[in-house]
Amino acid sequence: MSTMTNRAEAFCTRFGLRLPILLAPMAGACPPPLSAAVMTAGGLGACGALLLKPDELLAWAGKARSSGTAFQINLWIPDPAPVRDRAHEARVRGFLAAWGPPVPAEAGDAVPEDFQAQCAALLAAAPAVASSIMGLYPPDFVAQLKDRGIAWFATVSTVAEARAAEAAGADVVVVQGAEAGGHRGCFDAAKAEQQAVGLFALLPAVVDAVRVPVVATGGIADGRGVAAALALGASAVQIGTGFLRCPEAGIHPAWADALARTAPEDTVVSRVFSGRAGRSILTDYVEAATAADAPAPAPYPVQRGLTAGMRAAGQKEGDLHRMQVWAGQSAALAAAEPAGAVARRIWEEARALLA
Repeated sequence: MSTMTNRAEAFCTRFGLRLPILLAPMAGACPPPLSAAVMTAGGLGACGALLLKPDELLAWAGKARSSGTAFQINLWIPDPAPVRDRAHEARVRGFLAAWGPPVPAEAGDAVPEDFQAQCAALLAAAPAVASSIMGLYPPDFVAQLKDRGIAWFATVSTVAEARAAEAAGADVVVVQGAEAGGHRGCFDAAKAEQQAVGLFALLPAVVDAVRVPVVATGGIADGRGVAAALALGASAVQIGTGFLRCPEAGIHPAWADALARTAPEDTVVSRVFSGRAGRSILTDYVEAATAADAPAPAPYPVQRGLTAGMRAAGQKEGDLHRMQVWAGQSAALAAAEPAGAVARRIWEEARALLA
């Protein structure tokens, strides 16, 4: 027990935490109250800033900082510009029209927020941690982070990515197993399904391959998962789906209720919401959109734009089968309790098991 708990305690001391529990930076599902609750309990708060404009990012940081300074802001490393196929997009629009409002042709023109502007806003926000997903920050930005004393946590999904992140200057690697809900953090989008490695195979391999601390994420939602991750060499864990049923998360009740009855096999990895591989509940839409006779999803972020109308309608009407309901494979372990209580209980459970 001493080696494992000492490693976790050293991580907490380094990053100003009392619990080795990190909130996963989930885009669209990390409101400041959720981070505030996790930070107050002693863990690391998080903002998945993919969808935020610079002023929104700064506003989020201002609200979160009122409860503490231990939070991360996560940015998505931009993908290459998608190769557009207008004829195929028309087929996708026709398919989606059966699930929501008619999809205008220009819906596929949606583009991500300006990455350089987001980077500038992140530096201005000065979080304790800047985390990355889908790739590595460019060297000049890494240098600016280090000049400001902002730690860089790089999300990786393979051993090769972990080695590359360490070589690029990452202070910590966050090892994301294939069990994780939402988007997979693969550097090469085309290989997301091919390289879908489970956390407890990937974690010890990465621990053996790098010298920086390792955070485990993907399918962890209770003390058993935390204890197992620490036993395999992690210094801390990151939890996403396990916090989604907490009242501070503020997700739609239909989504929160569905998580409680979602078995591991009730989730699936597909590209039907955004064009990037992501794990969600197997809803009627996902089942239909992944069927052999359905048109293949458009590339990211075209598909995200094309499905926006359907997802908005599903959210408004509380229709789970038209909503984007991300879920990790341990979704049913998520508790409908205050986030601070969840974080503390999970760590207490883990400590008891490690003892």
